[in-house]
Amino acid sequence: MLSTLRNATLIASRRLSTVRRPIIATVGGNVGKTAGFTIVRQYTNAATADQSALNTRATVIQLLNNIGSKREVEQYLSHFSSVESQQFAVIKVGGAIITEHLDSLASSLAFLNHVGLYPVVVHGAGPQLNRMLEAAGVEPEFEEGIRVTDGKTLGLARQLFLDENLKLVEALEKLGVRARPITGGVFQADYLDQKRYKLVGKVIKVDKRPIEAAIKAGCLPILTSLAENVEGQVLNVNADVAAVELAKELQPLKIVYLSENGGLFHGVTNEKISTINLDEEYDHLMQQEWVRFGTRLKIKEIKELLDHLPRTSSVAIIHPSAMQKELFTDTGAGTLIRRGNKLASKSSLHELNQSKLKQALLRDKSISDADAAIQNFSTKNIKAYADEPIEVLAIVESSKGSEPATLAHFSATKHRWLGNVTENVFSSVKRDHDKLVWKVRADDENLTWFFEKAQGSFSHNGEVLFWYGINDAAEVRSLLDRFVKSPVVTTVDAPHVPHVTGIKQQARAFSTYTRPTFAYPPLQRVYNSRRTFATTNPNPPLGSSNSTNTKPAKVALIGARGYTGQALISLFNAHPHLELAHVSSRELAGKKLEGYSKSEIIYENLSPEDIRKMEERGEIDCWVMALPNGVCKPFVDAVDSLGTGKSVIVDLSADYRFNDKWTYGLPELVSRANIAKANRISNPGCYATAAQLAIAPLLPHLGGEPTVFGVSGYSGAGTKPSPKNDVAQLTDNLMPYSLTDHIHEREISAQLGAQVAFIPHVAVWFQGIHHTVNIPLSKQMTSRDIRNIYQDRYAGEKLVKITGEAPLVKNISGKHGVEIGGFGVHSSGKRVVVCATIDNLLKGAATQCLRAYLETSFKSVVSLTSLLLENMNLALGYGEFEGIPRD
Repeated sequence: MLSTLRNATLIASRRLSTVRRPIIATVGGNVGKTAGFTIVRQYTNAATADQSALNTRATVIQLLNNIGSKREVEQYLSHFSSVESQQFAVIKVGGAIITEHLDSLASSLAFLNHVGLYPVVVHGAGPQLNRMLEAAGVEPEFEEGIRVTDGKTLGLARQLFLDENLKLVEALEKLGVRARPITGGVFQADYLDQKRYKLVGKVIKVDKRPIEAAIKAGCLPILTSLAENVEGQVLNVNADVAAVELAKELQPLKIVYLSENGGLFHGVTNEKISTINLDEEYDHLMQQEWVRFGTRLKIKEIKELLDHLPRTSSVAIIHPSAMQKELFTDTGAGTLIRRGNKLASKSSLHELNQSKLKQALLRDKSISDADAAIQNFSTKNIKAYADEPIEVLAIVESSKGSEPATLAHFSATKHRWLGNVTENVFSSVKRDHDKLVWKVRADDENLTWFFEKAQGSFSHNGEVLFWYGINDAAEVRSLLDRFVKSPVVTTVDAPHVPHVTGIKQQARAFSTYTRPTFAYPPLQRVYNSRRTFATTNPNPPLGSSNSTNTKPAKVALIGARGYTGQALISLFNAHPHLELAHVSSRELAGKKLEGYSKSEIIYENLSPEDIRKMEERGEIDCWVMALPNGVCKPFVDAVDSLGTGKSVIVDLSADYRFNDKWTYGLPELVSRANIAKANRISNPGCYATAAQLAIAPLLPHLGGEPTVFGVSGYSGAGTKPSPKNDVAQLTDNLMPYSLTDHIHEREISAQLGAQVAFIPHVAVWFQGIHHTVNIPLSKQMTSRDIRNIYQDRYAGEKLVKITGEAPLVKNISGKHGVEIGGFGVHSSGKRVVVCATIDNLLKGAATQCLRAYLETSFKSVVSLTSLLLENMNLALGYGEFEGIPRD
């Protein structure tokens, strides 16, 4: 995605370069005593320059939408544009970044400039200076981390700073960005300790006029960290120090430190720290054993800096290639450090400032009378959580005994959304309450945020019930029963009901725990049928909440010779709860099963009668039928003949995909609750899985019959020799087959409830499928509209990835999952082309199968093997994604 953004920057910049002609003049200075020189650029603009700039800005904003939602991008652009240009951001660039990541840096800065933002850039050149000194025969000398700078070192440093500065300026100019090198005149300094450090300065004053003049002229200011004293002597100043002093003077919203590491990392878990809220976490952090040396110094210096800045300011430590994601999305990309606010928790609302409290309560549109709401809460056992100005407020009603607490109110101002204080408050709530439930209106624009916080969810009558900490199935059922029976609340009849509102989607947190996924979807096949594009997944993953079974399951694999059988054996071997008991293959009978280490297994040639006896003895929990089409019926009948219904059957063939007595095992589109209750599961075909996922979100908007042009690697033709798996015939060739009425055409159409044309081909690669799907639309739509629909429909899905670019087969081969992207819209706006890739051996059969099996058998569930695994997990009561490798 970032490479796409960089390419788009080049295209947009070339447009600008046709109307801008730089005229460059250089003004020299006294090398011994003065501040270096400044290059002054004047531009002549063509008559269409303003319109071109507007077009470029629109293009870049649209591309920014590819890394975040339209709401996020517009919100952050508005926030950053609300201050004077020089107050947007100070970006400190290390010397190594210019050397190793110049293109990424220039592209990121160009993007910011094209949307009308003017970051102030100050850079160093430490690594380059060390190399230059060594080449000149000068040994670099440091005292307590500060470079001792004599006359020769300073002379080399000045020349180097100039070279590195111009290198960045020229890279920006090539992208059509006006940039002004400022190598002096900004920082005034005294000697730090002339006797000890020689020509090293400490900044005593910052003159921002050169910066303001550059921005007024439409140029990005690119500063070195060199300073001068009152006598004009140039002094070396550490770039970090210069950036701090510059930030204190400019008071920017953002201070960005560009780092090759891309952030700060937890010393124990080695995970990137997403957010640090200093007011809440600084003392605790500084007591940690792993916070030492450079990390400790960096956090301490940042705290000292932020103490001099408004609370709206924050520091981000990121990689240059991730700058757009950090600045324009809620999730960010690096480490965000801010002061935050001290949080308070009170057992009575009367302990809070009443005026601010009433304002906070009235942010909930369902509350019309703040005094009445306060009176209502005063009769209950509550605990309130808020920041100092009560711009974020949470009210939790405590429960009796083991009942979960209820989050009765949660609201925040837009400013606190951007400051992420909501995350801190919710974390405080979670620390005090092991179990929590709350309700949200289904049309809440920030519904996804609540899914992030919840372990489970259930939608009914325009409301969504969320919870975490409830792991007992009976307790969940009781909770859902009460929810379904409760009346729908309106703002008229209940002005202070337990609803939460006004929370922006926000995914950052200091802690790096993995959030549990969602649970309890609707009880039938669900498609996104809402008019608006801002929707959420109506059938979210059950994830670990499906884990109701702790006992291992005995599995019998019938038909294990083919590629899918081999892939399944590998997955079963790695699964923590599945144990192969029998493996049947007529061709391999008597041979030892390779690739399975849990026990020694010998291939058998099991007959239907053998299977009937094993079922009668209760030896098997799940039967996996990996047989060709039309072969498995006698084996299924043998199990069914006993009528016990105790074991689960997952069939990989097409034999039962059109049988209403069997459950179709595509968890992303079929109710996971139904799969979890099933004991007869038909696994989808690999072609059909990718095609359905690529079309389903647009079913409400179809304007005609979709056409799927599918291409599979030759492993899809099986191991039996045929022209479709003959590499010699496939080389330099694309082989069409079954051009109409293919079994998957019928399957796709039947499951989606809409006629779909399917045209299959086989290619010379081994595994992996690519679909190019042409979809007529019933109304005009944009690419971004459509991508939003897909992102919302598959929110939380671990095995479906939505990308802006068309996915490639080589990137999906060997991975468990489906990638969907492209979203190319015809100029009419009435036709879209969507691309999807899937590994036919992994997400196709095996993963699906396992998911369904694990959810069904104990009533607690996409490529072939990953679908199988998902279905088995759902059917057997294991975590939905248990045993499926995460790529």
